[in-house]
Amino acid sequence: MIHTSFLIIRERLDELYRLYNRREFVYPDPLQFLYGYSELHDREVIGFIASSLAYGRVNQILKSVSTVLERMNHSPFSFLENASLKQLRDTFSDFKHRFTTGDELASMLWGAKLMIEQYGSLYECFLADLKDDQDTVLPALSAFVKKLIGVIPVDQNSLLASPDKGSACKRLNLFLRWMVRQDCVDPGGWSKVPLSKLIIPLDTHMHKICLLLNFTRRKQADMRTAMDITHAFRKMVPEDPVRYDFALTRLGIRNDTDMDAFFQDFGF
Repeated sequence: MIHTSFLIIRERLDELYRLYNRREFVYPDPLQFLYGYSELHDREVIGFIASSLAYGRVNQILKSVSTVLERMNHSPFSFLENASLKQLRDTFSDFKHRFTTGDELASMLWGAKLMIEQYGSLYECFLADLKDDQDTVLPALSAFVKKLIGVIPVDQNSLLASPDKGSACKRLNLFLRWMVRQDCVDPGGWSKVPLSKLIIPLDTHMHKICLLLNFTRRKQADMRTAMDITHAFRKMVPEDPVRYDFALTRLGIRNDTDMDAFFQDFGF
């Protein structure tokens, strides 16, 4: 049975979803870069890049993603399909996004290229390890990262967090949200991945919100905390536990939101 407080919270979250889960509120979210591409194979490559670079100041994120996509011409998928490792390194030799180097970016893209060559797409690569009896995407996500790390020509890569090391994998779970969910904000396309298996993309902002909602008591924004929070959302929306992610993360980001007022409604 769902506790009464959960029903009240869900009602308010539904209001928030109706208010902010709209295309007009996406800018300046890096999700905006996916909208210009109708082909799924292009969109998943762009989503992989944009989500991987989604850390730091938003203006720098948008600038960095724009820089990468400009150099990949009209079709990022075709660019990868035809690129050698040397060409990738040369193309992004001067690239820098905070502590991510051009070589790290080139290595990650090389890994993506090899996975596409082996499986046909990043989608099929991910699906290969997603089983019906798995409660969440976590095992498949772990396998996906292992396969990429196993083929890239560097020991470490700041763009590829590992759930096996306890990371919440916020950026990879964000990528999955973009690719799996389909509504007026998330473009979707990975239709064989059940929404019910998604994990909340957890960063410090979402962690703070979920602490206030009493969805977790854990102080670290790691994978265990992400699973705690996802479990709480699944009690309210079993079929779509990350439904409220976009709308909730508008709180405190947009000038027209008032996070304090939102939580005062619950008496917090």
